[in-house]
Amino acid sequence: MPKTLADIKKSLECHLGKRLQLRANGGRKKTVECEGVLSETYRAVFVVELDQEDNACKRVSYSYTDILTEAVEITFLDDTVAVAK
Repeated sequence: MPKTLADIKKSLECHLGKRLQLRANGGRKKTVECEGVLSETYRAVFVVELDQEDNACKRVSYSYTDILTEAVEITFLDDTVAVAK
């Protein structure tokens, strides 16, 4: 992943509308894993629309700092991988 906040934002802007797998620190040794679509990027945060059948909430937002500090890990899913599932 890029090493500055500006690089992280540019990298995410290139993937708008693409499916991703998100792994985030949920606190107290819990890890949250979910899939969704990167829907929007703002100056300080990005928004992910989550799959409804798996999650209670519709969307989540994280800051670019969360990626920099590795509190959030994002893996973009390839179209060929999504079809094979």
